[in-house]
Amino acid sequence: MDIETLETYADKVSHIAAVNSAVIIILCFIIYKALIYLAVKSGKNVFTSKKSKSYMKMSKNILRYVFIVVAILLVLQANGINVSSMLRGIGIVGIIIGFAVQDVLKDMIKGFDIISDDYFHVGDVVLYKNICGKVISIGLKNTKIQDLKTMNIVSVTNRNIEQVEIVSKQLDIIVPMPYEVSVETAEKAAGDILARISRLEAVEKCEYRGVDELAASSINYRLRLFSNPENHLQLKRDALRCVLLGLEENNISVPYNQIDVHTK
Repeated sequence: MDIETLETYADKVSHIAAVNSAVIIILCFIIYKALIYLAVKSGKNVFTSKKSKSYMKMSKNILRYVFIVVAILLVLQANGINVSSMLRGIGIVGIIIGFAVQDVLKDMIKGFDIISDDYFHVGDVVLYKNICGKVISIGLKNTKIQDLKTMNIVSVTNRNIEQVEIVSKQLDIIVPMPYEVSVETAEKAAGDILARISRLEAVEKCEYRGVDELAASSINYRLRLFSNPENHLQLKRDALRCVLLGLEENNISVPYNQIDVHTK
């Protein structure tokens, strides 16, 4: 067999390997998409709770990584690499890789802990450091939170997301009243304000909580609202507008710091 024939044969083999590799990748992609479609379709009416949805998203991430690894191994095998021998001969290399990916393993373990221990779930509004946002995904390595103020998406590695607070439905509004206004008049005004706030679309429930503080230049009355945490930012703005309108309607001015100067 001359050199030209060998080169032709080598080219044919490489083309066959390339075609096989492409077919393997396409088949893996199709099977992956089909499994995801079937899982989503079958679980549409089953996975309704936040916890179930979080597990579903994480399972999709795991499945994606599994198919990537399987596709790589099959492509290597199609290109003449003995995958079995390669896996058996990992040895010390495996140990080195193990040390290199230990942070990734910590992220994965923490990701499962977050869901199984009910830290929070996809759809929850959480407070992380100075960010108040909605959890949009919990992956194998990180959790993504959408900041409700800026709508920016923040990605946090799972191992670093220890200090997280789940934001409740409760939102407190402080209504300041001048000391010159009697308690009876102030509480009537607070009732009028509460009636205005209760008509806001985002409010589920609201209640008067009484005198909260005897401040330097005002008596502060507390109102408590309940609403979806996602609506808190805009609801606070709308509620404060109701406070101003209610005070204006009752001829009560908003108190402010004053300095009394006494001279002899």
